[in-house]
Formats: sequence, structure tokens, C-alpha cells
Amino acid sequence: MAEFLTLGEPLVVLASKEKDVSLDEVVDFEKFLAGAELNVAVGMARLGNQVAYISKVGSDPFGNFIVSATEKAGIEVQNLTQDADYLTGFYLKQRVSQGDPATAYFRKNSAAANLTCQEVESVSLDDVKIAHLSGIFAALSETAFETYTRFNERLNTAKIMTIFDPNLRPSLWRSREKMVRVTNESAKNAHIILPGIDEGEILTGSREPEVIADFYLNQSELTHTVVVKLGAVGAFVKTKGHQKFTVPGFKVEKVVDTVGAGDGFAVGLESALLEDWSLEDAVRRACAIGAIAVQSSGDNDGYPTREELVEFLNKNTERGKFSC
Repeated sequence: MAEFLTLGEPLVVLASKEKDVSLDEVVDFEKFLAGAELNVAVGMARLGNQVAYISKVGSDPFGNFIVSATEKAGIEVQNLTQDADYLTGFYLKQRVSQGDPATAYFRKNSAAANLTCQEVESVSLDDVKIAHLSGIFAALSETAFETYTRFNERLNTAKIMTIFDPNLRPSLWRSREKMVRVTNESAKNAHIILPGIDEGEILTGSREPEVIADFYLNQSELTHTVVVKLGAVGAFVKTKGHQKFTVPGFKVEKVVDTVGAGDGFAVGLESALLEDWSLEDAVRRACAIGAIAVQSSGDNDGYPTREELVEFLNKNTERGKFSC
């Protein structure tokens, strides 16, 4: 059974093959598996972890592709169901020479947005040690929010470590005010919070990493660790146990695609915590996978195998050699 699970919306991404051409004009696309939480599941499975993924897709070609590709990735799919009453979400992504690509989402009233509490109530938590949750799923619909909230409650009752990535998607929310309020309320129910520096400014009103960390540590007795992602600079970490440190990022020769880097960061942190690494080394692994991810196109295609990760760490770390 899986030691790691996540709940989210799977997507198909149609990524432009034409560089620096607007989405209005692109005619040539490649199809990839996507969705923030599914990206994390793919990365965890690629490192050899037992992973379960919970969601719902349509009984359509995109849904069939997602189920097949997820299973091929080594992820348990018994809780990835199909529903003929709804369609599978997808999005278009621009290919760019530098900076963040333009995107266009087609996911309103998707199958995942209609995943109900009853459909996830029977999901087994018996062997789960870590659960990854994201603010995206809670933003999809009122139904998804209710499902998310109830499932988070089940995880906490079972004393499973919950890790929350805000993953802000303003276009999914009716207002910025509601996005901030609901996201911060959701964060109260997680043990570890992973805000990006830009997200932290929106959610707390500050760009100071320690101020962001203190906001989440102080708003909930449950939250014991905050890792603020600083992009290429690295990450700032603070805990209720008075640990406070910054882990530097890794230099990369060329940034190909920034989408999926934050999910790769989560893969690094969560996989290392499953292996009982120290928090500092876990964040270092997180920074490493984030750096590896931006050097490939596709939302999760660049995530490394265990051997590739060890090779990258040994090549780019001065603190000694890592092993499988």
C-alpha cells in the first residue's frame, strides 16, 4: 500500500512546440500529463515511492490518457475514477525563450471539480505517512472545497503528516479576498506549509521570508514548519522548534520551463522526509529537484529518477557524497 498520497485535479496540457509564439497563433502542440498534485505524485513515483492519487476524470480521450499515463508512471489509480457526466480539464501552454509561459485553462465544472465527499470517504489511509495537499483543488468548486476539507480532517484524525502548498490560481477564485481567506484557513490544517515568496506577499502582506513563516506558525497549533520558496535563491525554513535557516538554490545553465518547479520542490522535500532525512537536507533535495525541473519542458517530464538525483547532488554539492 502507498506511503504517500495526494488529492487533486489531473489535467492534460497541450504545450506549444513553437517557441515565443502567442497561444492565439500556435498550431503545433505536444500533449503531456499535468496538474500540480499529479505532478508531485509522478515525481514521487519516479523516485521509487509507493504513491496513491485521488481524483476523477471524464470518460473522454483526455480522461483515458490521464488514467493510462498515471498508471504507467507507477501510481496507484484505484481512486482515480471516470465519470461520463463531466469532461476532463485541460490547458494550453506557451513555449518561451525566457520567463514564465502564458497559459489558458479549460477546466470549469470538470470531473475533478465534482468529486464528492462520499467518493473519497472509503479511501484507505492505513499505510499513508505523508499527504500532499494544494490550494488549487479547494478552489475548483464548492463541492471540491467540501471534499478537500473533509479529507483533510480525515488525514488529521489519522495523525498523518499533511503538507500544504498554497499554489495560488487567482483565475479560479471569485475574488482575491476570498482566495486569501480560504487559502489561509486551509493552511491552518497542515503540519508543513510551502508558500512561494510571491504567494507569501499576497497571503500575508509581506515579502520578508521570516514574516511569512511567522504568520503561518502563529495562526495554527498544528503547523510546525514553514518552508518559503525563494526561487533560484533557495528556500527559507523556520520551525516552532526554533530552527531557522536558509538553504541556497542550485545554479542551472539554462531555464527551459518554470512550470512544475514548485511541485518538484515538494517532491524533493516529501520524498526526503519519507526517508527520515534531516529537515535541512530535505530542503536541499527540494531545491535540487526544483532546479532539475526548470531545465526540461513539460510540467513533470524533467523530474529525476533516484540515480539522476544522486548524480546531480554529488555534482553540485560540497557537503559530501549522497547515495541511493
